[in-house]
Amino acid sequence: MTKLAAIFGALAGLATTAASANTVEPVEPPIKALQSQPIAPDLTNPDTEILALEEERNRRLTIPVTIGGAGPFNFMIDTGSQATAVTHQIDQGLALPRLGIATVVGMASRRQVEVVEVNDLVVGSHTLHNITAPVLNRIHLGADGIIGLDSLQDFRVLIDFRKDTIALEDVTKKHSRAGFEIIVKARQKLGQLLITDAIVEGVKATVIIDTGAQASLGNVALQERIRARRAQEVTTMDVNGVTMKGDLANVRSLEIGGLALKDVPLTFADAPAFEALGLKDKPVLSLGMQHLKIFDRVAIDFANQRILFDVPRDVARAMRRVNQSNYVSPRRR
Repeated sequence: MTKLAAIFGALAGLATTAASANTVEPVEPPIKALQSQPIAPDLTNPDTEILALEEERNRRLTIPVTIGGAGPFNFMIDTGSQATAVTHQIDQGLALPRLGIATVVGMASRRQVEVVEVNDLVVGSHTLHNITAPVLNRIHLGADGIIGLDSLQDFRVLIDFRKDTIALEDVTKKHSRAGFEIIVKARQKLGQLLITDAIVEGVKATVIIDTGAQASLGNVALQERIRARRAQEVTTMDVNGVTMKGDLANVRSLEIGGLALKDVPLTFADAPAFEALGLKDKPVLSLGMQHLKIFDRVAIDFANQRILFDVPRDVARAMRRVNQSNYVSPRRR
């Protein structure tokens, strides 16, 4: 088979912490017969489509998709994965065309996997074609597949944790900033939107928003800069099924766009995924679902290279009071 040079799924997910790392689920049998089931999207306006979310076993969120009329299947919206991926069960059931092999860079490992072509992948009313997708094991993924960055560039992804919904918004339309207290500009690298001005205990760090990961992960360079002491050792598992040991520590402060989070539990390890992005020796952390759920809503706007955060109402009121108290009128200067 032909080896594809592209690296897929560089941040495909930090799957589990020590408490659940030993949980073993039976491997599902191949899909023998797939029946077409239409998805009825709930449209609130012509430009925004709301899709119901379901929480899967690692407290990440999945949405229904169909492939070639078959399904629906539960896929994760994974802003930490460079590629859309499918599981062996879907591959075998649909006999997807083979394209070769590629290297998947997970949080703990690099593995060569088969790559297939996926056409007519329907997310709500949107249809995606000519997707080059690595084939992964469902037992390691925790879902039927991944909607990755290669399929998200034409959308603004809005996750509403209050309503348990996700909105895929047309990036060619203008969208209101109303209700978002924090708007952070980001730079793009390999499809990722990287927040480059976060502050962790006084140290400037790069932040990656990783909706496909349960836990948040910092690299050893960040751990050494802030001198974080290990509280306990934890074991994590990536999408390749490879485990990695890390140090769980308590970070005193994490600031993003003026919002300071206190006493943040964070796991530290040197992950191949950070190296793949050229960030191994620079302070960096991926923010997983355990911390994204602190916010009411998170919007990831790929076209305008920005990430928007809607904080809880009581936090928003406190932020407004601080801003008002820091304001000095021109006459008093």
